[in-house]
Amino acid sequence: MKVEILTTPDCVNCSILEKMLDDIGVSYEKIDVTEKPEYLQKYPIYTAPGLVLNGKLEFTGIPKKEKLVEKLKIVK
Repeated sequence: MKVEILTTPDCVNCSILEKMLDDIGVSYEKIDVTEKPEYLQKYPIYTAPGLVLNGKLEFTGIPKKEKLVEKLKIVK
């Protein structure tokens, strides 16, 4: 499964999501949308972080851990 976190510089919520994924044991790629604005055209997020699973934007902001785990199990 491909997991991407769409981030912005100094994003506190992004760090929280990264820790959640680390705790679950899921590897991910961080993408700074200020450096790669093409991601904003593909995934128009208005709040960071954005969580993209297998090319589909699944969450913006911080999801509840239970919902995140549930979504990761479905997509695996």
